[in-house]
Amino acid sequence: MYCVNKTTQTEDTIKKSRFIGILIPCPTESEALQHLTQLQQQYPDASHLVFAYRVKTLKGIVTRFHDAGEPRGTAGKPIFQHLAGKNLINLICVVVRYFGGIKLGAGGLTRAYSNAAKKVIEASTLCKYIEYTVKSFTIDYNQMQNFEYQLKIFDGLIVNQDFSEKVTLTIKIPESKASDFSSFFQTKNLNKKTTMTESR
Repeated sequence: MYCVNKTTQTEDTIKKSRFIGILIPCPTESEALQHLTQLQQQYPDASHLVFAYRVKTLKGIVTRFHDAGEPRGTAGKPIFQHLAGKNLINLICVVVRYFGGIKLGAGGLTRAYSNAAKKVIEASTLCKYIEYTVKSFTIDYNQMQNFEYQLKIFDGLIVNQDFSEKVTLTIKIPESKASDFSSFFQTKNLNKKTTMTESR
């Protein structure tokens, strides 16, 4: 599976109609809908604002696409097919259309929306999706430097830290490496306080 780290936008004109393709990363469905609302406000005079998204959740991949007033099956589905075909997740693809006065017909619309999605995907930098786990550790201050060094080796990141009598660290680490990282620090007699998991 693949995702994107930043928003990409492309534009094309077909028979005087403008098609603006926008690909936006979104780790949750609620964020996908928030981006959609923002684009509706950004392009209030657009003829159509078609979209499709795929978001990975704990219950599986949530998908949705919408024709936004275009003939059924000519807009949202062609966009979605590109997302699914490339195995893309945690993103929303929106195609904004400004009608130019010349009708494209069902086949022409399908090709136009399909090409808009293909073009913006090709213009984006795709990244391999990594499942992350979040864990919390409590360590002594003199263990901090070694902890950070080993965490970097395991491709992990510190997302929160609390300094009191000891240091409590919340980390994000690739799920495939989480078990090995925990085992490593158990052998080092570090006190692992709590564990929780999170996917993104």
